[in-house]
Amino acid sequence: MPLIDSNASDAQPSITTLSSREVYRNRWMRVREDEILRDNGAKGIYSVVEKHDGAIILPIENDRIWLVEQFRYTIQQRALELPQGSWEMEIEDPEELARGEMREETGMDATEMTQLGTLWIAYGFLRQRQHVYLATGLKPAYSERDAEEHDLIARPVPIAEFERMMLDGAIRDNCTLAAWGLYSLWKARQG
Repeated sequence: MPLIDSNASDAQPSITTLSSREVYRNRWMRVREDEILRDNGAKGIYSVVEKHDGAIILPIENDRIWLVEQFRYTIQQRALELPQGSWEMEIEDPEELARGEMREETGMDATEMTQLGTLWIAYGFLRQRQHVYLATGLKPAYSERDAEEHDLIARPVPIAEFERMMLDGAIRDNCTLAAWGLYSLWKARQG
């Protein structure tokens, strides 16, 4: 028996929005609070953070992958992760976003971008999709970092070391781990 009913996407939602109000907004995100009614009759509150689509990039060349390290304020630590981000506006072309983020964070461009899929980052509270791209044929490009990325360090590491860092907890970013899982599945099917 499947875990998810294949007809579940056609089913009526089990939660109805009764009202919605914006509680905060800045150029990167919007926070709203919804009064809801569950199909069991219970009322409640659901808070939702909305952000524009983002991209995460796996820049791979010669058995090396480019990672970025930067201070992440929310956890008060420096963190290693794949290049990723979003812009302060809706995007028409996710590949353009991926190319822009990679250029900005690594100073690299790619001759080929392969879209591997799209993920929801943390849909328990966040409405934001992340487009996953494999970047190959890397070459140096002009890079102008945002002020928020003043401490960002980009460097290539051997893939074997990257995998070890994920297993030993040196890399804990769920987006990086999910993107690597998607890439690994894609690569296994390439034959």
